Amino acid sequence: MTHKTQYKIALLFLFAGLQGVFAQKKDENIGTEVVNVVKPYTPTISDAFKVKETPPLEDEDNTKKEEIKYNIFSFPVASTFTPAKGRAASVDKAKQEKLYKNYATLGVGNYGTLNAELFVTENLNRNEYVGGMLRHLSSQGGIDDLLLDDKFYNTSLDLTYGNQQKDFSWNVDAGYQHQVYNWYGLRNDFANDLADPQDRQDLINSIDPQQTYQNIYLGGRISAKESIFKEASLKFNHFSDAFGSSENRFYVKPTVGFEISGNKINANFIVDYLGGSFEKDYFGTTAINYGFTNIGIQPSFVYQQDDLTVNLGAGLFYSMDNENSDNKFFVYPQITATYRIVGDVMIAYAGAEGSLKQNSYRDFTQENFFVSPTLAIAPTDQKYDIYVGLKGKIANNVSFNIRGSYKNEDGKAVFLSNPYNNENPNQEGYAFGNSFSVLYDNVKTMSFFGELKADFSKNVSFGINGTFNSYKTDELAEAWNLPELQVAANLDFNITEKWYAGASVFFVGERKDIFSYTSLLRNELETVTLDSYFDLNMHVGYKYNDRLTAFLKGNNLTSQDYQKWLNYPVQGIQVLLGASYKFDF
Repeated sequence: MTHKTQYKIALLFLFAGLQGVFAQKKDENIGTEVVNVVKPYTPTISDAFKVKETPPLEDEDNTKKEEIKYNIFSFPVASTFTPAKGRAASVDKAKQEKLYKNYATLGVGNYGTLNAELFVTENLNRNEYVGGMLRHLSSQGGIDDLLLDDKFYNTSLDLTYGNQQKDFSWNVDAGYQHQVYNWYGLRNDFANDLADPQDRQDLINSIDPQQTYQNIYLGGRISAKESIFKEASLKFNHFSDAFGSSENRFYVKPTVGFEISGNKINANFIVDYLGGSFEKDYFGTTAINYGFTNIGIQPSFVYQQDDLTVNLGAGLFYSMDNENSDNKFFVYPQITATYRIVGDVMIAYAGAEGSLKQNSYRDFTQENFFVSPTLAIAPTDQKYDIYVGLKGKIANNVSFNIRGSYKNEDGKAVFLSNPYNNENPNQEGYAFGNSFSVLYDNVKTMSFFGELKADFSKNVSFGINGTFNSYKTDELAEAWNLPELQVAANLDFNITEKWYAGASVFFVGERKDIFSYTSLLRNELETVTLDSYFDLNMHVGYKYNDRLTAFLKGNNLTSQDYQKWLNYPVQGIQVLLGASYKFDF
């Protein structure tokens, strides 16, 4: 039998065997059958036996060695070959970009916009450093068809001192912020029920819509290495406004941790004090005082085996209402888990987390500049947020993240437009239906989130994400001013070594609010749907050298006259031209 024939027979049996393997169905029982096996003829070779005797050599000539002589004929050969000297190939080294510690930025634009930033940092020695950040953004306003002034100012100064040692590091921070905004959100038909147009104009002119916020803070942080004490942070914050409102907040958050048999055990502690007051309520009758002290501990145990990591923890909080002596105890789940299905290419994760959120007047003003200084302040009981997701990489330069969650919050804060009543004794600049209050309700939220990021090259990057929310309220008719759909995308790319550009788009879905107007001849109460909006922003820059860069930015380039809040239209097309300069001392 030839080798070729043997290969054919072997291949025939191999394919027949594979067909039999893949033809079997998984997890099915094999019935009892009688199988007759006929063994084919298999030729064999009998064992070989070593010959133990050495035959004698009778030819004596075989043992004689014959001497052989070799003659080499040597003669010269002419050659013109000359070996060249070896030389290593040259490699072009990329020019390393010089890094500077400090920078200054200045930009001016339409609507009287001024944007300035100054950042400085300096190492005092090997262990100590200082730094500072000065920022300013302002606009003289100019939105069409407004009845009130819409200019704003926002200036802040942040300072830091740090010290880094071998076993620990610490820093101290301090800062001040000054903000000026206007409650310009009057409807164009405001007071149109007045018979005399001059009376209407006098009423509008009597409104002073300006509000001023001031914030001072002092804080610090310390962290240690190879110690049961890991880190601690603390901060004191004083916030006030132009209407006599005052708020103090102080918190300290230490963390300890250690390992047992390779498993990490951590515990986060928190003491969070909040106290403040408003001079009067929305109708100008009584003052508002509030204060809460939340004390919590959050122990956790980290279990890790192969590709599975589980963080088992809980949050225990005790909240004291300092004004009403209404104290409560809360227990929250704080459990997270990740499983690497395929290394970093695909990771599944899930969790159930909850916490007690300390709401503050300052936080509300930074989320909505147009709230009235008459708010009800209370913490939010975030009972649980149960989620499951999958993240990883579609390719080496493309990552993704998808997630679904169900959240239950008791006392979730939402913004609602304040009503106007011409008989309201409070005639401050926020009492004409042009400000917002805060309401609380038990809100359950089902959410779906998706994100995609791609670095097509070192010169081009792209990202897009979207969130869909479905809200269910207990007492409120709607989840006021909360959008169901939000989408954002960004694209950044380097055109050349000198030129760069980028773009970002935002889409926010519809929101709902209430418009309430009460006067002698006019009584309106209606639910208003704020239209969804699309915002396109772009920028382009030119690097003159490694220090100086010029830029041009454009915001709201689609010039949509949308309202972020009820009766608060935004500026149209905004253009900002400026430059940034890097330097060292």
